[in-house]
Amino acid sequence: MAELHGTGAPSSNGHRRRGSLERLRAELPVAAMSATGALAVRLQELTGRDVIDIESLQEIVALGYRAAEVRSAHRGGRYEVDDFGFDPEFTNAVLPVFRLLYKRYWRVETTGIEVVPRSGGALLVSNHAGVLPFDGAMIEVAVHDHVDRFARALIANWFGGLPMLSWFLRRTGQTLGHPDDSLRLLKRGELVLVFPEGVRGTGKPFSERYRLRRFGRGGFVQVALRSGVPIIPISVVGSEEIYPMIGDAGVIARLVGMPYFAITPTWPWLGPLGLVPLPSKWRIQFHDMVRTDDIGAEAADDPAEVMRISDQVRDTIQAGLVSGLAERRGIFRG
Repeated sequence: MAELHGTGAPSSNGHRRRGSLERLRAELPVAAMSATGALAVRLQELTGRDVIDIESLQEIVALGYRAAEVRSAHRGGRYEVDDFGFDPEFTNAVLPVFRLLYKRYWRVETTGIEVVPRSGGALLVSNHAGVLPFDGAMIEVAVHDHVDRFARALIANWFGGLPMLSWFLRRTGQTLGHPDDSLRLLKRGELVLVFPEGVRGTGKPFSERYRLRRFGRGGFVQVALRSGVPIIPISVVGSEEIYPMIGDAGVIARLVGMPYFAITPTWPWLGPLGLVPLPSKWRIQFHDMVRTDDIGAEAADDPAEVMRISDQVRDTIQAGLVSGLAERRGIFRG
């Protein structure tokens, strides 16, 4: 029986299983659209607005297919990454998730993005807030959708010790914030996104929202001067309210090796639900670029010049935050 089963024609059970799989693949788009449509209706009932529209439905359904294709290519070894681990195909596959947050959840309004060059290197410098770095993801969506380029964010070193997350960040173009890596990317003509406040920005209490922390010693300015690229200041309004940080459990943070352990009105009191960010209204403003190519690389060794440019960038971002706050009608209405 074993020999006959191994060498004979496929069994009727095998035909039925393959037929069932084919029908499942054919019916999957309709099933996915139906399930997502039901979710959209429920979200509309809960929030009073359309969180997921037809365009979003199509992107969500397409996401599954793109993810499956990328997964298949990776398993077969058919993918390319640069020397930092960046995989453009993988990034394009997961981008719709963050685009949905950008368009429908935080309803981001972006202004001034025409200053971002469509080719060549530039250093994007932004304020940083929100406990988790969603502001970097939203800036990257804005740059990709408006300028058709990838922005490569510099991340804190402690992210490198988180196995799954560090892999995901590398695959989507992020890299650890080392000056040598920044210089390499900029000289290759990449857009590099940096947050001079670092974890001091994302970990500041809600009572200090939209007040910029110090920009350190101006290391980002030195990198821009040495690579001869412009600096583009960015002001983000809305990110401070997604996780209002009312406390920091420092003991827990030290135990788990994190720079801080945020306490918010919902976390850890609501368990996993407390990790859902609040749907604040966002504004992202790109300001006029600060030119460094006409100053000269030797200025990177002049502390006074470096701090002058750093203060100029910081003041521009702070002024943008003040004007953005003055223009919005409310935290959730914009």
